[in-house]
Amino acid sequence: MAGQIDAATLKGWIREGRELAILDAREEGEFGRSHLFWAVPCPLSKMEFRARALLPRRDVQVVCTDGGEGYAARLAAYLEQIGCSRVAVLAGGTPAWVAAGFTAFSGVNVPSKAFGEWVEHHYHTPSVDPAELKAMMDAGTDMVVLDSRPIDEFRRMSIPTGVNVPGGELVYRIGELVSRPETTVVVNCAGRTRSILGAESLRSAGLPNKVVALRNGTMGWELAGFSCDRGRTDRYPEGTPATLAEAFARADRFARKHGVKVATRAELAGFQADATRTTYVLDVRDPAEFAAGHLVGSRSAPGGQLVQATDQWVAVRGARIVLIDDTGVRARMTGGWLRQLGGWDVYVLSDGLEGRLEEGVWAPDCPEAAAVKVPHVSPADLAALAGEGAVQVVDLARSIDFRDGHVPGALWGIRSRLDRLAGRLTGDRQVVVAAPEEAQARLAAQELLGFAKAPVKILAGGTKAWQAAGFPVTADRRDPPDADCVDFYLRPYDRNEGVEAAMHEYLSWEIDLVHEVAKDGDAPFGAWV
Repeated sequence: MAGQIDAATLKGWIREGRELAILDAREEGEFGRSHLFWAVPCPLSKMEFRARALLPRRDVQVVCTDGGEGYAARLAAYLEQIGCSRVAVLAGGTPAWVAAGFTAFSGVNVPSKAFGEWVEHHYHTPSVDPAELKAMMDAGTDMVVLDSRPIDEFRRMSIPTGVNVPGGELVYRIGELVSRPETTVVVNCAGRTRSILGAESLRSAGLPNKVVALRNGTMGWELAGFSCDRGRTDRYPEGTPATLAEAFARADRFARKHGVKVATRAELAGFQADATRTTYVLDVRDPAEFAAGHLVGSRSAPGGQLVQATDQWVAVRGARIVLIDDTGVRARMTGGWLRQLGGWDVYVLSDGLEGRLEEGVWAPDCPEAAAVKVPHVSPADLAALAGEGAVQVVDLARSIDFRDGHVPGALWGIRSRLDRLAGRLTGDRQVVVAAPEEAQARLAAQELLGFAKAPVKILAGGTKAWQAAGFPVTADRRDPPDADCVDFYLRPYDRNEGVEAAMHEYLSWEIDLVHEVAKDGDAPFGAWV
């Protein structure tokens, strides 16, 4: 059974700089209210999927925390069950941390967002406000607007004339997007972090053009009274750029400056055999490239998002990170930023895509789910049951995705808390579980079998398969209501009320992060290189 440690002990461990993972057992929305700076979300509802990926080495020191609810002890017990040998629980969780005089942070992806603010201060990254950009557009200025977010975010809202070039692709693709040194390059995201890091990537790589970040991104644009486009798909040209040689030279200089090293697959095998160090193997290419063929055992982590949300992939401070791509450009740029952000020991794998590869999207190792045997129903079978009024669907999608579309009449739920739906599941209708991943559906079905009064089955392929089969979905922005979206930290534009105030609050929070980090004292950005 995991022992407890106090806040002062954990603070000392953080400052020692040894390998250490701090995992918070709450749901993301709960986590976002108040948490430790270096804490990484590992909610009970997803611990079987996240824990193994976040902790490649089972004997690393792990500290579990929460908001004082007792979730941390449950996570610690699970970690010990899967073989983690050095697990402790922070007594009293985040409230005890604050009571001891230490700093807690709100929001998600805080280390990455705070790093973005540090980058702007440290590198003096120039920016333009929305009114300036609009005036440039109206004046016909020779410029391009590059949106550094993933394509799904770009489709949701974008700056007029913008082109989608996720942050990890910018230095790699810029030569095909901008051919004249006189062209001004404007980089934007939804708020600040990816705008700053994207613009500074191009500047630090030596692009001769004037490069600026759009101050406060699409949120700032709308707050200034301008309209965003919706549904656009303008994107960078696919394939290897003709300007690869120049891009590689720029990226290589940046990586070398910040201490990124190069390794081979043979050396990687040695890293992974080293029982004293944690090694993450991450492929920073576009997810579609990863799915077409990747190194066995690697995980997809697109470069721009990896820097923007490092805690989605990396939990262990002091770990070794090995990055993979096809040409070395994207891995080198990503590695240079990771070195400055967290001081990890970062390598680029020189031959990561040579030899045997595997295809498909990454799926977490989850033997608990594989052991659950539950019957499936096809979308057509589900439609027939629904037509007879003989089924109740329980959907485990993220709350924000459930709002966008779900099987008509479905109930939204969070795994590990499905018993809260017990009163709504009647014995005269069988229960069908829809989930983004098969493993998630299996574990939820097992949980439901503990109290559901009717048979439980799984919708094969989940809601995506239902839609692909041509069946309708229901969208409702208020189901679940904002207050119930504890699984997801709502962004300002996800809210149903007070959107403008939330935007102002969010942008002020980002700007102030650099001061809060200084007060906390545990993130000496740039000091490791």
